[in-house]
Amino acid sequence: MGLRRLTNKMEIAASLRQDPELHVYSLGDLDDFFWPNTTWYGWDDGELQEVVLIYCGQATPTVVGISQRPGMMRKLLAELCRLLPDVFYAHLSPGVEGIFGNTHACQSHGRHYKMALRDHAAVRSIDGSQSVRLTKRDLAELFRFYLDSYPGNWFDPRMLETGQYFGLRRDGRLISAAGVHVYSPEFRVAAIGNIVTHPAYRHQGYGTQVIARLCQSVLENVEHVGLNVRADNEAALACYGKLGFEIIAPYSEYTLSRKA
Repeated sequence: MGLRRLTNKMEIAASLRQDPELHVYSLGDLDDFFWPNTTWYGWDDGELQEVVLIYCGQATPTVVGISQRPGMMRKLLAELCRLLPDVFYAHLSPGVEGIFGNTHACQSHGRHYKMALRDHAAVRSIDGSQSVRLTKRDLAELFRFYLDSYPGNWFDPRMLETGQYFGLRRDGRLISAAGVHVYSPEFRVAAIGNIVTHPAYRHQGYGTQVIARLCQSVLENVEHVGLNVRADNEAALACYGKLGFEIIAPYSEYTLSRKA
């Protein structure tokens, strides 16, 4: 049958759940909170083999083509290419980007890792009790904090509605924060992100504390917790390793623009 538009959540979920740690983000985007901003395609040869997500909840759409079978993913994206936006951001497994060589200009944003929380005991052993849950009342402070501590950080204010953002203050000032990019008790997944500590307070364990508190909270309702991190961010990799995260797979991020 080849390329097929997918509209059945349960069918998509069944395919993604064959490797839930790899597909934490996509599984989370099946949640009603994100679903209206998503379009899905799959490769069907009698059964659904691969799934591609197009997420349109931002100004520039994001295409997610992550797979442990890059050959199959290349085949899917080659057929899908003509239907993709003229400009999009992409998360692609190694080697998959090659199918766009003749049709798109490709700007790389570097190699990344997908990580999954596998040692729940490790994250539960860390005292995160000084971290507090952030709400919509903290939105203005959180915006200022990200602008001051990590200019250019992407933050969706809607995610505060999940109740899964935590911050740590010193002298009444927010110095570290962590939250979620996706959170779905229905599909039992969470992807953590927007993890920032003010430069003046780094390397003192505050980030570890706030991430631990966040993970302890989401684990009350989900089974799989994941994150994305740049492969060259050694400090973050060490922190996540201490918390019980393990590298699942490499991938790369790109901006792709269709050639005239």
